[in-house]
Amino acid sequence: MGHRYIPNTREIRDEMLNEIGFSKVDDLFSDIPDGARLKRNLELPAQMSELELKRHLSELAAKNRSFTSFPVFLGGGAWQHYVPAHVRSIVQRAEFITAYTPYQPEISQGMLQALFEYQSLIAELVGLEVANASMYDWASAVAESALMCARVTGRKKFIVPKLISPEKTSVLKNYSEGPGLEIVSVGHDPETGEMNLEELGEKLDSGTAGVYIENPSYLGPIETHVEEIAEMTHKAGALFVVGVNPISLGILRPPGDYGADIVVGEGQPLGNAVSFGGPTLGIFACRNEQKLARQIPGRLIGMTTTIDGKTRGFTMVLQTREQHIKRERATSNICSNQALCAVAAAVYLTSMGPEGLREVATISAANARYAMKKLSKIDGIQTPIFKSSHFNEFTLKIKSGQKMEDFNKELLKNGVHGGRPVGKEFPELGEVSLLCTTEMHTKGDIDGLAEAAAAAMEGKR
Repeated sequence: MGHRYIPNTREIRDEMLNEIGFSKVDDLFSDIPDGARLKRNLELPAQMSELELKRHLSELAAKNRSFTSFPVFLGGGAWQHYVPAHVRSIVQRAEFITAYTPYQPEISQGMLQALFEYQSLIAELVGLEVANASMYDWASAVAESALMCARVTGRKKFIVPKLISPEKTSVLKNYSEGPGLEIVSVGHDPETGEMNLEELGEKLDSGTAGVYIENPSYLGPIETHVEEIAEMTHKAGALFVVGVNPISLGILRPPGDYGADIVVGEGQPLGNAVSFGGPTLGIFACRNEQKLARQIPGRLIGMTTTIDGKTRGFTMVLQTREQHIKRERATSNICSNQALCAVAAAVYLTSMGPEGLREVATISAANARYAMKKLSKIDGIQTPIFKSSHFNEFTLKIKSGQKMEDFNKELLKNGVHGGRPVGKEFPELGEVSLLCTTEMHTKGDIDGLAEAAAAAMEGKR
């Protein structure tokens, strides 16, 4: 018999393959398209000593440039906001910095209370009564909302905007394939970029489980017909789902105020850094109705008391995953969650308060307006491409025939990281990129962006 913690010998491997009816390991991956499989050995370097490895990693790290010396105008799902030093200090405490699920409340009161506070803060922020203790990210939250709508209504159609990030679309389609949900997209008003209400009305029917919008939308426009969309959705007997950037709620109405049944979003900007794209944190909240609260994915943290009523405590309630009492009746298979990121969000929101969040949102929006004004004066550039109000993200279109890839390369040469190219995602829009500003950007940063863009359009370096 082979050792338990040593990789299987060739004999053991052959015996295992024979048992399941395969002749070689590659047969286990035969369902992967041939073009997607790597047909060469990995080009890995030789082993290094600890000292050599440390030197090598230090050399790689030295190639990175800081945000202050190299302004970045990327957005599209992860946003560079300032994280106060005390937020990082608190989440690094031993009682928080663990990946273990707090199944045993008697030894997990610190984490459970922090997550309870997170839920309370998110519920207040989005204008709904119930929030879970986080999802993986915005994309998984959208997908779980579609499944929840289908469970609650018994229907199979889920309507989304056509102008949505490909990451969310991919995850949504992946989640919906098993239960057989139909994902239907609705186009936009070509002038404003907002959802086409006439098309929405045509696609809403008795089989619609839910309608999803983003406010602000993926490409920046703020949806101004939210009440009308909510009314149309509810009239069809469907649930209304709204996706948000939580920072925008410092100045925009909470979705619960205009009829949202479910709110999802990305909690990364709430005290979590952008570390090469992550970590991310999925927001999920709903109205306090039994049919909704008992179908919410993930987990809820509740506050209770001891039997004598003298001591307050916290515990996990309404767990929907496949383990414990739910088993085959589970409504979600999410096992771990982004607990540490949720704690960071709770600390951030508590520290900022309503006024601080409003200030961050106001500065971010003001910077976007200033950037659009500066960039729109450059010959060959149109920004934004939609005549609508924007929060802190907006589109930039090159009208001269230049490729966005080349344009961004020119910006890089001038010490500026441009926006995210979205022309391949939406070819009908042309050579377009999505730019973002936050409170991290100074007037000088935006002026530098405009100067670099003007030089790029003139073919200068």
